Amino acid sequence: MPRKRFGQHFLEPAWVDKVVRAIDPKPDETFIEIGPGRGALTRPLAARAKAVVAYEIDRDLVAELRAEGLPNVTIIEGDFLETLTRESRIPTPESRRVAGNLPYNVASPIMFKLTELFAAGLPIADATLMLQREVADRLVAKPGTGEYGVLSVLLQHVADVQLILKLPSGAFRPPPKVLSALVRLRFHAPDPPVASPEMFADLVRSVFTRRRKTLSNALLAVEKGGRESLSERVSSLEQAGLDGRRRPETLTVAEFARLADAYAAKR
Repeated sequence: MPRKRFGQHFLEPAWVDKVVRAIDPKPDETFIEIGPGRGALTRPLAARAKAVVAYEIDRDLVAELRAEGLPNVTIIEGDFLETLTRESRIPTPESRRVAGNLPYNVASPIMFKLTELFAAGLPIADATLMLQREVADRLVAKPGTGEYGVLSVLLQHVADVQLILKLPSGAFRPPPKVLSALVRLRFHAPDPPVASPEMFADLVRSVFTRRRKTLSNALLAVEKGGRESLSERVSSLEQAGLDGRRRPETLTVAEFARLADAYAAKR
């Protein structure tokens, strides 16, 4: 039975073929699968790809998948967020593709973990992930829209994001209370590059806590209490070529990068 504490919603067979066609595995490719569950995607991926390394946190499902003895499938028991970095089997010059039906409550941490792994040198060609539709909409959102926010900016800064398939609740058992979508992330170096990735991430997260304020006022959140003077904020905005009367949600990724660099230069 699906376990609620693991956020398990298993993909129905009728939708497996559609998802696999969207992933389009090739015979020379190796996949990292996150949360194989009962193996609905694992089997067709293994049948078409060179190898699959699957991470599963549910020990009962791990035992079932291992008992099948699929020759080109390695099942690793554990939380993907904690286990991958400990695995000596994974670091390799060979490119990896990632696939997974992600538990909705850990989808964002997993995507950020993938960006960290790519930046650290793991050659991830792409990641095709099943997400809550609301999260998928935020990933592809444009500036000035209600969905545009922290996730939009930070992920679009390091990946090309494509929404490739929408799924109804009935595509899963048990049916979740939300709609789902399949997205593809193709990771790349930060574009545009920034002087301090930490400053960039901190600034984006901070100003979106005040997304309805003017940019000048929202920047008070960056200083965790507003210790920065008005003249210093104005100077940073001028250096970035930005109007302080704009709202944070209207800034493009490139504009956030310029503003973060202005702050990084002062520090």
